[in-house]
Amino acid sequence: MNAASAPTAAARPSGPRRLVPPLAAAVAVAVPAGYIAAVDPNSPGHYPDCPFLAATGWWCPGCGGLRCVHALTHGDFNGALHDNAVAVLLFVVLAVLWARWLWAVLRGLPGPRLALGPRRWVLVALFVLVFTVVRNLPVGAGLAPPSV
Repeated sequence: MNAASAPTAAARPSGPRRLVPPLAAAVAVAVPAGYIAAVDPNSPGHYPDCPFLAATGWWCPGCGGLRCVHALTHGDFNGALHDNAVAVLLFVVLAVLWARWLWAVLRGLPGPRLALGPRRWVLVALFVLVFTVVRNLPVGAGLAPPSV
């Protein structure tokens, strides 16, 4: 990086303006989570059915995600894990990444970069595939959300 392309202190927003992106991201997550907390996905008719479940009879990797968010917003961690354990893992990872981002912004540093190479994307895809298959087998019934 040469001197002409290096970010300068004047180019970066200062003070409270630096907090706008991470706080906007938090609001963008909190508003739908608040709606899901208020409108119970366990009651039929509030949300559309999963097209993958309707077409195949199998739980997709996202099935139970709304129920998981509802359970988490009501402090039911065990229920959230039962509804969609991968979603809980994803939410924890995203919360840690957001906290690192906020901490970097508060210290005046650039936010952390998340770079997954092709091998890691393949591992993520395999993990999600295995989760999908196992939750649809009798041995993985505990990973499937309850039927409504």
